[in-house]
Amino acid sequence: MPTLLSRITINPKQCGGRPCIRGMRIRVADVLDLLATGLSNSEVLEELPDLEPEDIQAALIYAARKLNHVVLVG
Repeated sequence: MPTLLSRITINPKQCGGRPCIRGMRIRVADVLDLLATGLSNSEVLEELPDLEPEDIQAALIYAARKLNHVVLVG
């Protein structure tokens, strides 16, 4: 999985510092939005031809890890 997560890049000078795929201007959120609208992985790849199947996996893993954080209540 660390290899997949290396596909996610964050550059403060690109896309407002939002997580992107492999340094391209395709944001993780763009991939997730397409999946959320019901597109299949194949359809996402057609919609964003610069993506590779591993990029979709990386976006999903990244999102899952970001949401799975500990919240301390004081």
